[in-house]
Amino acid sequence: MEYKTISLADRVFDQLEHNILNGTYARGETISEKRLTNELGVSRTPIREALNRLMAEDLIEETTNGTVVLGMTFDDVSDIYEVKRRVEVLATRRAAINITDDELDEMKEIIEKQEFYAQKKDTDKVRDLDTDFHDLLYVASRSRVLKRILQPLHHKLMRYRKSSLDLTEKRLMESIAEHHQILNALQDHDGDKIETLMQMHIEHAYKGVVQSYETAQKKKEEERKLAAGLVEGEE
Repeated sequence: MEYKTISLADRVFDQLEHNILNGTYARGETISEKRLTNELGVSRTPIREALNRLMAEDLIEETTNGTVVLGMTFDDVSDIYEVKRRVEVLATRRAAINITDDELDEMKEIIEKQEFYAQKKDTDKVRDLDTDFHDLLYVASRSRVLKRILQPLHHKLMRYRKSSLDLTEKRLMESIAEHHQILNALQDHDGDKIETLMQMHIEHAYKGVVQSYETAQKKKEEERKLAAGLVEGEE
């Protein structure tokens, strides 16, 4: 009975985290226990547990007006990539030593699926498989500490990684090609090479995210100016 309660709370947390990180719940939006209970069709107990975890992850906060979504700012994104530059490289070097043949086969299958969905222009699937690729890498490091640090941070980049992949087909295919190179280095158990490749992969990913963010900000500004011009014209 206790297992089911914990399992349900985990599923509720995953769903709420996903909704926050992909923008379904916007930054500054108020979400109440009652609303979430109605939306997800569950009791308040798993909702309350999930909200406590989201608060610990700094994705929401309690205010005098209720529970407010914090989400992710671009400053948060930049900080996460700084952590990835320093810590993910270490995890990848560990994986080069500890990864098993079965894990290498699984990683190869993930990349093949990415190529399949890239041809269909399904960036949601490619992004989700990117998450699987990196999660497997963290597991292969055989470090619970590194996995605990990196896994939630990579997940928090969900919306920004998707926007980057949507921006140009070049970045989409480049990311998959980099995964191939990382896999080859892992198969060779080459720690030095894997460090160079992962640093490059992280930098390219960050540049893609910055580009997509700046493009989105420019579009918002153009829409704001257009709306302001229409209002002035009406007056």
